[in-house]
Order: sequence, then structure tokens, then C-alpha cells
Amino acid sequence: MTAPSPTRRMPVAAHRALWVLQILLGLFFVLASALPKFWGDPFAVAIFDGIGLGQWLRYVVGFLELAGGIGLCTRRLAAPAASGLVLLMIGAALTQAFVLHGGALVVTPLVLGALAAVIAVARRNETLATPR
Repeated sequence: MTAPSPTRRMPVAAHRALWVLQILLGLFFVLASALPKFWGDPFAVAIFDGIGLGQWLRYVVGFLELAGGIGLCTRRLAAPAASGLVLLMIGAALTQAFVLHGGALVVTPLVLGALAAVIAVARRNETLATPR
């Protein structure tokens, strides 16, 4: 039997603030980002028309955002979900910058990706610690 590795505990206030961030960001990705893509919001359709790869990509991105948003609200999935959302937001920022020539619209995925990165780093030990 091996001794458990020492883990640094997060202060209660920081833990609660992180949960608030996770829930708010998760709700944003589910309600404000994924669902409009599934419902065929004209703005979402126009963006993916501008990308030029077809509307199937809108559904794939919507699914990834939905899964990431739900994952942020689950203790053990928060870090991997946040990591996936960071990668997705990097792709969104690059697409906005170089394909859609979005200018200031690049800021939104960068901010969302930075918030997801904070969650991924803060929750990484909870994902690694599996129950026995």
C-alpha cells in the first residue's frame, strides 16, 4: 500500500469562486453558444458559411461546446472539459482572425479560452485523483 501524495488544498473562498466561474462559463457554452448552433441561428449559420467548410462543422462545434459546458459543471470532468474548450477557443480565435477577418471579434474566444485555462489549471489535481 502506498501513501497518498500530498495535495495542496485550495482556500474555501477560492474553491467557491472557481465553482461559480465553472457554472457560469458552462451555462454560457451550453445556452449562449451551443444551442443557437443547433437551432440554426442565422448569425451562427452565417459564420459557418463564411468559414466555407459547410454546416456540418457548426454541429460539431456545437456538440463540443455542449459537452464542454456540461463537463465544466462536473467535478471530475472539469479539467479535461476546460482543456478541450481552451483548444476549441484557440481554433475559434484563429478562425476569426485569419479566415473571417473578425478584428475585435477575436477577443471573445481569447477571453473565454483564458477563463477555461484558469479552470483547467486549478482543477487538474481533482481529475488526477481517482477514487479507489
